Amino acid sequence: MEVVALVNRINAALDRAVEHVYDGATVTPAEVRLLVPLRHLDQPVTAAHLAAQLGMSRAGVSKTLAKLDKRGLITRSAKPADRRATLVSITAEAADTIDALFPRELEAHAEVLAELGSERDEVLAAMTRFAGAMESRLNAGHSR
Repeated sequence: MEVVALVNRINAALDRAVEHVYDGATVTPAEVRLLVPLRHLDQPVTAAHLAAQLGMSRAGVSKTLAKLDKRGLITRSAKPADRRATLVSITAEAADTIDALFPRELEAHAEVLAELGSERDEVLAAMTRFAGAMESRLNAGHSR
């Protein structure tokens, strides 16, 4: 329980660190999480690809993509090789939004994380091991 509480506390602090970045923004942090990879990809991808890349549920990705699509921030097209699958790409409007907003989010996170100082690499290594162990366990559970 202590580990989960600490992870939740860290996540809440990171959210608070970027609140000012999203004041008046036309997108939410959850939407930006999906738009950033789309902004930097050379070609459209499936929602399943995005979910796997981001470690998110397909349902959560689909729900957020539906909101983005409704507002014209992404486009969807049938995948040529499999008409049942849909390819997702970012619109120019969303790309401009990400280009303006995301660097400010990174800056806000950097300011908060600067407190780690010389312990940054040690903390990063421990968190990387933790994330890997969790993903490994979850992936093993899905293959049963």
